[in-house]
Amino acid sequence: MMFPGSGLYAITQTDHKSDVQVLTEVEQAIKGGAVVIQYRDKNRARHPELAEKILWLCREYTIPLLINDDIDLAATIGADGVHLGKHDGDIGSAWHHLGKQAIIGVSCYNDLPLAIAAEQQGATYVAFGRFFPSSSKPLASPAQLETLQQAKAVLSLPIVAIGGILPENGASLLAAGADVLAVIGGVFSNHPEQAARAYQPLFV
Repeated sequence: MMFPGSGLYAITQTDHKSDVQVLTEVEQAIKGGAVVIQYRDKNRARHPELAEKILWLCREYTIPLLINDDIDLAATIGADGVHLGKHDGDIGSAWHHLGKQAIIGVSCYNDLPLAIAAEQQGATYVAFGRFFPSSSKPLASPAQLETLQQAKAVLSLPIVAIGGILPENGASLLAAGADVLAVIGGVFSNHPEQAARAYQPLFV
């Protein structure tokens, strides 16, 4: 499965939601136009079973499923890849466990040298952010539009922007150099299919 070169990247919002609700919302987001799903869940007790169900759903719609912060879980269920933060393992370890075909994303915050190093090590994509105030990651350090502009000039892999992105502010990120917009609350807080659809004009 290929990582998309453009589009909406929906990251699950699982707090206080049943498995059925999470699955229903993921399917709605896909129907609304999400082109990649990331399973993010701090409740590790339910990880494998729910992750596997989300994977089946993504297979049905032929879009990639990435696992947040957990190389072992991605390997266990056969997910399409993993997204790595600062303390979640390295790209080499991900390749070893998941195979060379796996999608490996790396959080680079506001750090262009980190992104350059990730590309050199074989990352599939890099993610910068947060760009706007975010209820999902309220303490995350802010990132600058200039970082996207600089990244676009020197990187050849897809660039993801994350953090408080809404249909009304996403255009500035795409104009600065982002290819893909990663969204949690903007999609999953209310009516995911309708919410995901509202982002689609940004990518036309």
